[in-house]
Amino acid sequence: MRTRSGTTYDLQASGGVAALYLAAAYVAGIAYFLVGIDYPSVVDPLDKIALFARHLRGLQLTYLAIYVVFGFVLMVLAWALHGRLRDAAPTTMRLATSVALVWAGLLVAGGMVTNVAMETVVALHAADPSQAVTVWLATETITSGMTGGNGEVLGGLWTLLVSLAAWRGRSFPVPLIVVGMIAGAAGLVSALPGLAGLVAVFGLTQLVWFVGLGVVLLRRPRVAPLGLAG
Repeated sequence: MRTRSGTTYDLQASGGVAALYLAAAYVAGIAYFLVGIDYPSVVDPLDKIALFARHLRGLQLTYLAIYVVFGFVLMVLAWALHGRLRDAAPTTMRLATSVALVWAGLLVAGGMVTNVAMETVVALHAADPSQAVTVWLATETITSGMTGGNGEVLGGLWTLLVSLAAWRGRSFPVPLIVVGMIAGAAGLVSALPGLAGLVAVFGLTQLVWFVGLGVVLLRRPRVAPLGLAG
């Protein structure tokens, strides 16, 4: 029979694996878009559609990994953190977990819509390039808003709330809490007009935060030797 402590550790370990996946997804996404296909340099919509045509399957797999799967894995981490921190800050963690689930849902939806839209505009481009551009610009505007293109409000708020809960309960190492607070603040501030560049700060610091969470959550709690527990 599985003990309560064993079940609790399983949840924490699942959260640790989830956190490491999220960090790996960040690294993979950065490598693919910046190094693999140099996506930021492609500005003209027609050039973007041509890029989609050349790399359609690779792009779809990447969006699947860094948005769709990312969103579901984020839910696992959110519940693991909820279980870890709810006793120290129940109200804060209820709010944080609710925010995380909304963020995760939008990421999943945004990734799925983007994958469908890329295939649609590639097929449409041969018959009507201007209509393909119109479809893509409309889709890009919507999905960008869903996935944090205008500021990482949801991701920043969740990260900050979790870090505040961890601070209250002294549940994580202080450096990890500080990194989470910086990431959360950067995400929130990135939504202000003219400060969207802070999304990069949010992404990089949250990547470090995810790695730290993975290490902490995978660490098995120490058990007192028989006869010494009291």
